[in-house]
Amino acid sequence: MNDPNSADGAAEHAHADVGRPRRRKRLRRLLLVGGCLTIVALAYIELTLRRPIGSGPAGPEVAREAFTEPWSSRQFKLLGIGDSVTAGLGAKSAAHSYFQRMLRNPEDEFAGMQGICLSRVLPNIEAENLAVSGSTSPMHWERVQRLPTHAVETFGIVVMTTGGNDLIHSYGRSPAREGAMYGATLDQAEPWIENFAARLDRMLNRIDESFPGGCEIFLANIYDPTDGIGDAPSIFLPPWPDGLAIHARYNAIIQDAAERRSNVTLVPMYEAFLGHGSHCRQFWRETYDSSDPHYWYFSNIEDPNDRGYDAIRRLFLNAIVARRDALPSGGSTE
Repeated sequence: MNDPNSADGAAEHAHADVGRPRRRKRLRRLLLVGGCLTIVALAYIELTLRRPIGSGPAGPEVAREAFTEPWSSRQFKLLGIGDSVTAGLGAKSAAHSYFQRMLRNPEDEFAGMQGICLSRVLPNIEAENLAVSGSTSPMHWERVQRLPTHAVETFGIVVMTTGGNDLIHSYGRSPAREGAMYGATLDQAEPWIENFAARLDRMLNRIDESFPGGCEIFLANIYDPTDGIGDAPSIFLPPWPDGLAIHARYNAIIQDAAERRSNVTLVPMYEAFLGHGSHCRQFWRETYDSSDPHYWYFSNIEDPNDRGYDAIRRLFLNAIVARRDALPSGGSTE
């Protein structure tokens, strides 16, 4: 060992003194880089991977004053047609599906929605939900074809979601085909898109025929879990370059059907769900909802969660309220 009092010892001691600041500087750099990487990782998790669902009410307000007095003592039928959205897959209970919440309030209803339901204003309303989880528009046509002819005294309120499963099935796990076109090119999908337009017209015609006493149809467009971005990997699905274009064509068909028919109302589910999909935390996007930056989708991606169903219930109720003057009033056939 060198004597620190010797020349060699003094030189070694001086070298060590010089090395310490260098090591401290290197350590500070490593800590700074590590801290930056940690911040980047946390930001990525927060803004890309974390999708909190939030709590409490979701969706637009529904005017309470529209539900303070009965609308009619006539006989009405609330009829549900469509896929798992109308069937209620993803709701915490059957009573929390949008269909049931429209009809009557669940026991744990939010204070602001107590008494805001169809059974409150239409005391003689019955309900039947024909929606089936996993079903596609060709399957919906099969069901609609079998609708019975209702009594002329019965007025129909029909709520409908169709076409969504045509797009998302079967998640790119098999070659694209009609009714399961995920991954298709726009050119490949063109005949299937045309078939959907014709099929939707046939369904709406048949629904009209099944209610000789009249009906109002409330037809939802199709939401997009990517918030209009189209980056399918953000919802853990394979890339689909033409997905947004095909989706837009389906929604255009739904909108056109509503615009051409006086008794069909478009329910804007697509617009309402923007900002509540896979990019719900990304505050720089135009779709960001600062009042509710939360995820409205169930774990299977294609269906709403409980808060999403609350929002859909409100959308349908608002659409029905907007068409209330088209509903028959009084107690006799009009």
